[in-house]
Amino acid sequence: MTASTDVPEKEANGPMLAADGTPLKKSLSRALRVQKMRALALIAPLLIFVLVTFIAPIGDMLFRSVENQIVSDTMPKTTQALADWDGTGLPSDQVFEDAYYDLFVAAERKLHTRLGSRLNYEQTGASSLFRKSGRGLDDIGEVYQDQFEDLDENWDEAQPWAEMMGSDDWLEKEAAWEKGDRLPKFALRDGVEDLLPRTAEQYEIFANYTHREEGDSLLEEEPWSAVHTALYQDLTANDYSSYSGPHADMLKAADQLVASPDFETVGFKDGFGEIDKDWLEPEIWRTLKLYAPKYTSGYFLNSVDMKLTPEGAEARPENERIYIMLFKRTLFMSLVITCSCILLGYPVAYILSNLPARKANLLMILVLLPFWTSLLVRTSAWKIMLQQQGVINDVLVWIGLVSDDGRLTMINNQFGTIVAMTHILLPFMILPMYSVMSTIPHSYVRASKSLGATDWTTFWRVYFPQSVPGIGAGSILVFILSIGYYITPEIVGGTTGTFISNRIAYHISTSLNWGLAAALGSILLAVVLILYWAYDRIVGIDNVKLG
Repeated sequence: MTASTDVPEKEANGPMLAADGTPLKKSLSRALRVQKMRALALIAPLLIFVLVTFIAPIGDMLFRSVENQIVSDTMPKTTQALADWDGTGLPSDQVFEDAYYDLFVAAERKLHTRLGSRLNYEQTGASSLFRKSGRGLDDIGEVYQDQFEDLDENWDEAQPWAEMMGSDDWLEKEAAWEKGDRLPKFALRDGVEDLLPRTAEQYEIFANYTHREEGDSLLEEEPWSAVHTALYQDLTANDYSSYSGPHADMLKAADQLVASPDFETVGFKDGFGEIDKDWLEPEIWRTLKLYAPKYTSGYFLNSVDMKLTPEGAEARPENERIYIMLFKRTLFMSLVITCSCILLGYPVAYILSNLPARKANLLMILVLLPFWTSLLVRTSAWKIMLQQQGVINDVLVWIGLVSDDGRLTMINNQFGTIVAMTHILLPFMILPMYSVMSTIPHSYVRASKSLGATDWTTFWRVYFPQSVPGIGAGSILVFILSIGYYITPEIVGGTTGTFISNRIAYHISTSLNWGLAAALGSILLAVVLILYWAYDRIVGIDNVKLG
């Protein structure tokens, strides 16, 4: 009797089992996990689409607004040498030497113009200075190249250089290379880095460029003049009388030539000065040092009419401040457009919501008609109607409100932008308001009037509060669309009616200052998010309804 009563108690205290014998809790968890995976698989295409087309571009924009790697990547040795410079006077001769080699490579790779364009955003004239320097650097190296060539023509031939600098194994593979095959990776000869350190460094850079970017054999390409400059520096610094490697006679003769008093030289600082006197001004070096870090706040400072200086951030001169004014103008005009849409759209939405469904649907076609017309056509139509010889001015003259000589200027200014954008964005205000107003029961209005309220009291205290969610939804739509609008202000705005978005487009397509455009876009995004947060705190986003 004792055993028969213990077994049921043990089964009652154990885990509940599913039909297949697994614990019920584990079985439910597995079923729930399968449901979640199925739901995730269903939304995965949309999630990937949003990530690729929305989140990733915003992330890239935020990165570009602070990214500044072009200076350090293009002139790595120079930016490193400038780190020890205090910014007073001219930098040391070592900085000029590093700048020569960095700019020489950048010019061969056609990167010096991009660097000049980047620095031109911060210092006017930098673009032409770098472009000019790219052409003039050869003059420094040719001073040495010509003298070595006069001594022995082999100094301007590809084969002797390759035999002197390359390893025997690499030379054998390079000689067997045929066009179309993969070029063998260049390898320096053992000991040449200690023997000719600067020359080996510059020749290796030349070799890698010739192989990877030109696809040519080093046995057929003469080295750059910068390699001859490096050779002169090595010959000046070391003794080669005991050298017995490949082309020892050439190297010893060159060593004796460099040691002779007739050998012509040119200092790096003097060479830069001959290319352009601006290189002998501290300003360009300060700009290089200031924008050497890989990440910078310079774009954001420019976006708020400030600039980065060695002493820190400071405001730009008043005649150079434009972006704060553009941000204020954009916010003000967007607010005016939103209010105009509310004033014009509310009566329309009210009438539509109180008409019989058949008539309301018919009139709704008129509201939707602008969606079926090209934005460019609508904007151009306003440009034609608002001009001084346009329809509206003709009507005003005809009815005598204005004289023929005093026709109104209604286009290419803020008025034209507000009128055109109010018309274009009006449906985005009417539709949410109509959707909300259609859900307001008419019995509330009838009940209010039956209790003795006037029409105005009924509207203001009964009807209007229930329509506020529609106004909120329409206001958010219109205001955010207004802030980012581009085409209409560009066509009808002139010089005083353009938005910050037009300036962003200018930097993307014309000045190619993508960093500043990204910073302006980031600030615009932050403004929208702050306004959205403020709207949620004051009105409550839960009160925004589309129907």
